[in-house]
Amino acid sequence: MSSLRVACIVPTYNGCAELGRLLDSLERQSAAFDVFIVDSSSQDGTAELARMRAPSVVSIPSSQFNHGGTRQMMVGLNPGYDIYVFMTQDAYLEDPDAIKRLLVPFADERVGAVCGRQLPHLDATPLAQHARLFNYSHVSQVKSVADVPTLGIKAAFMSNSFAAYRGEALLSVGGFPEHVIFAEDMYVAAKMLLACWKVAYAGDASCRHSHNYSVGEEFRRYFDMGVFHAREPWIREHFGGAGGEGLRFVKSELTYLGLPHVPLWPSAIFRNACKLLAYKLGQSEKGMSLRVKKKLGMYRRYWDSPYARG
Repeated sequence: MSSLRVACIVPTYNGCAELGRLLDSLERQSAAFDVFIVDSSSQDGTAELARMRAPSVVSIPSSQFNHGGTRQMMVGLNPGYDIYVFMTQDAYLEDPDAIKRLLVPFADERVGAVCGRQLPHLDATPLAQHARLFNYSHVSQVKSVADVPTLGIKAAFMSNSFAAYRGEALLSVGGFPEHVIFAEDMYVAAKMLLACWKVAYAGDASCRHSHNYSVGEEFRRYFDMGVFHAREPWIREHFGGAGGEGLRFVKSELTYLGLPHVPLWPSAIFRNACKLLAYKLGQSEKGMSLRVKKKLGMYRRYWDSPYARG
């Protein structure tokens, strides 16, 4: 795997302290790769830090940032790499072999994408800890379209906070989409599976990444998720919905909290009810005004794009 040409791409925006931590961890990695940063006109010194620490930094207006489009732009600006690793500024790597381990599944030439494990940040709340433990097992797995009847929507699970894509496979499915509100990672993974590529999960390659979301932030995120699934009905048609996973998550969360965290149970139940409501509202977004969608969603700039009217 040492013969692979690897690019590591990091989108940034007003995250100076976080970016420094991430770059420190990238410098300690045993794998060889080139770092590329795309900054969305940060105002807190992030871009200046990036230029001091990284050999290649692209700046774009914040209004032009697009979850899929910006990542695909960076792939297009830096062609010829075998593998493109994507990370977010709020993640970092504790294990110096993390990226090396993330690349191992690509020994199988049909593996098109690999998702790494995410461990909660050290200051994560119990609810944030459970979310990472529920979604990111220590058990590695290689999935193909044949696993969809068993795994359902989990077959296409992916997160660009710590993931890698084979350049050939990414190109074959059209690259990252510009038209989606977010979840460009799941979109690409689903496209790859349907095109008979494999998607791997590397449970031994981990980063630190989690969010201590407020109820309002979770609501807005799940509204956008509902929008994504409503606008990409082919994903549910081929992979099924997320309803069963939601119920399993609630049961797992209450079990994880257990008796020591009984005072958190009402909050957990309320939060999950809000997430379900938000997701359902997102699925029904076509009947809403742009003003309402901007208030309910997290990625508000999306609604000013031409794709929002699609």
